[in-house]
Amino acid sequence: MKNPSVPFVDLHAQYQTIKVEIDQAIADVIENSSFIRGAQVESFEKNFASRVGSPHCVSCANGTDALYIAMIGLKLKAGDEVIVPAMSWISTSETVTQAGGTPVFCDVDQDTYTIDPDCIKQKLTSRTVGIIPVHIYGQPADMASVMKLAEEHNLWVLEDCAQAHLATFNGRTVGTFGVAGSFSFYPGKNLGAMGDAGAVVTAHADLAHYMTMFARHGGVRKGDHQIEGINSRLDGLQAAILDVKLPHLDQWTKARQRVAGVYHEKLKGIPGLTLPMCAPEREHVFHLYVIRHQRRNELAQFLSEKGIQTVINYPVSLPFLPAYKRYGHQHADFPNAFALQETCLSLPIFPELTAEQQQYVVDSVVEFCAGTH
Repeated sequence: MKNPSVPFVDLHAQYQTIKVEIDQAIADVIENSSFIRGAQVESFEKNFASRVGSPHCVSCANGTDALYIAMIGLKLKAGDEVIVPAMSWISTSETVTQAGGTPVFCDVDQDTYTIDPDCIKQKLTSRTVGIIPVHIYGQPADMASVMKLAEEHNLWVLEDCAQAHLATFNGRTVGTFGVAGSFSFYPGKNLGAMGDAGAVVTAHADLAHYMTMFARHGGVRKGDHQIEGINSRLDGLQAAILDVKLPHLDQWTKARQRVAGVYHEKLKGIPGLTLPMCAPEREHVFHLYVIRHQRRNELAQFLSEKGIQTVINYPVSLPFLPAYKRYGHQHADFPNAFALQETCLSLPIFPELTAEQQQYVVDSVVEFCAGTH
């Protein structure tokens, strides 16, 4: 029997499960020519805010803009320092610079891979104004410790929830702890559009209003420019698609968690293989299922030859990128992030992954680790 090929993610398979709904939503936008703003955008903003448990949702063009818009709303200025984790996508740090501040990198916890609160303490200076915890791979950061530090030092907290839609810490949804939470709806996310899309949620009405203005050329009404802003709007097609997908997100999340549970059960105890650790007070939504192995590159190649797609998230931690060469960081400065970049490998995980496909992935990983290949 031919072995199944296993994609890293299968967006077409998801589309097929809700094709009628998606096609109708797109047709409605086209019929009404509501391509910019309009009823679909307003509906999604309202529904997403409600599902997350936040009073306000400001939609925008993408998740990177969501971070940038939030920091502009928080009045970041030159000389301000913002603490960010060493392991994340570059949006987390580059937007600090773009908004006028200075990113200060902090190592991650060796078990959960989220920002290390003890490291945050070491990075605090008189210029620190905020912290951006990233709920990486779908696991919430230690928000109790982060918020305690923020309150003690009068800092704002902007949560980067790009990979963690519906994840919870102590039963509370991420994005609702800090002053604001940014989300990405990049197609491969747990809640993904069919193009770029993003949003910021906040409980602060004044901040929501300012961010809304800034994202729409500085005015809530067309032609009424109260401030200078940017053009970062969620278009009607993407909003309509996201609004159709949102009611399915709980079901898709449970499916991801089931897939992760199977990996956990069938791969546990294998020598040399480290599986994701789920902290007890946190609900992991498994945007990614990240394993670790000292021979990571060989394992990735072995799986590739078997038709199994994997991804290295992220091959170079932020402080070691050429973009941040100016800081002169050494690997020893961030030992956990460096160790992670050298050993991590993301296995296929998506709600539509079949039992046959997953068993093939498991068998292949076991075969490699047993040295029988």
